[in-house]
Amino acid sequence: MNIQTESHISGQPIKEKQAKRPVRMVRWTIIVGLLLALLVGGLVGFNAFRSHMIAQFFANNKPPPANVTVAEAKSEVIPNLLTAVGDLVAVHQVNVTSDVSGRITDILFKAGSHVKAGTPLVQLFDTPDQGDLANFKAQAVVAELQLDRAKQLAARQFGPQSTVDQAQATFDQAKAGIAKTEALISQKLVRAPFDGDLGVRQVEVGQYLTAGTQIVSLTDLSVLYANLTVTEKQSSQIKVGQTVRVAVDAYPGRTFEGKITTIEPQISTDTRNIRVQATIQNPDNILKPGMFATTTIVLPEKPPVVTVPETAVDYTLYGDSVFLITEKKGDDGKTSLSAVRTFVKTGNRVEGRAEILKGLKPGDKVVAVGQIKLQSGMPVAISTDPAPPIPAEPPRY
Repeated sequence: MNIQTESHISGQPIKEKQAKRPVRMVRWTIIVGLLLALLVGGLVGFNAFRSHMIAQFFANNKPPPANVTVAEAKSEVIPNLLTAVGDLVAVHQVNVTSDVSGRITDILFKAGSHVKAGTPLVQLFDTPDQGDLANFKAQAVVAELQLDRAKQLAARQFGPQSTVDQAQATFDQAKAGIAKTEALISQKLVRAPFDGDLGVRQVEVGQYLTAGTQIVSLTDLSVLYANLTVTEKQSSQIKVGQTVRVAVDAYPGRTFEGKITTIEPQISTDTRNIRVQATIQNPDNILKPGMFATTTIVLPEKPPVVTVPETAVDYTLYGDSVFLITEKKGDDGKTSLSAVRTFVKTGNRVEGRAEILKGLKPGDKVVAVGQIKLQSGMPVAISTDPAPPIPAEPPRY
């Protein structure tokens, strides 16, 4: 059948009937959307409520004040000191040797003993020299007699003056031989050149001793030198006659005083340091040459400066600071204390106290103990515990 040939059939297209969405599906969509909205709103409200309660909790729950030990900044004159390192050397120290070679026949000293200048130490074999001495003495006696006889004859005009001159020369030669032989004999008796303490013996009886071989060390411990070095910048502050305090590891807590006696006139081009020598009396002979020494040069006094205990200063890469105690009044009218970090400029540290060149004034109170648990602005309470001794020292067991 064709539409064009059938006249009773309309030419309008046939429209399909649209399907309607089920009512149940729409209802569920609305319910799920409301539930999601309620869930999101609940979460947002809960977070806002929690933040508000946390802020309110911390606002009302303030930590108790931290107990700290407080020290007061003082204006005082502190010693102007220059610290350097060095070592100790003896003023008189030598390795005793012999001027001549020979066989040792006797050792006249005891190792470690104290001897006086001129004390015999070692005797070398000198019998041939003693024989030569006796020979020259006999020649001197004969030459002296001949000289007297020649003078008497010449005085009476019975002898020529040339005979007197020859006799005088013979007598002088004999005396010269005596002096030379006595010098050789004295060289073979080794003596102590100065007062001091002997060291370990290095020779034995019967040993052939060559000239220059060490016999024993001899050290005068009554006076020592302290050799130290200071920088080129510090060289302008030192002068001959200034007091030097020396400390050694062998006697902790004890100092020995001396005076600067020599300042090297030139500065080393390698290190840019200058050598300084101080003389120290050692009456008890407890200081030994070769000891490492920490030296302190006492310089002229400087004007008064503000100082605090060294424990009060916090040294960091960002700068030196202290916790300054400040007072503030609350809403209730009560006064409370707080610790505020304050940056300062420090100077030297002497005997447990630190110079404060900038940042504090006399009378300011700073935290001396307890800074580790503090933050700037925290409330504090002054502890009744005594402050640590200055300078603070760790306990010894």
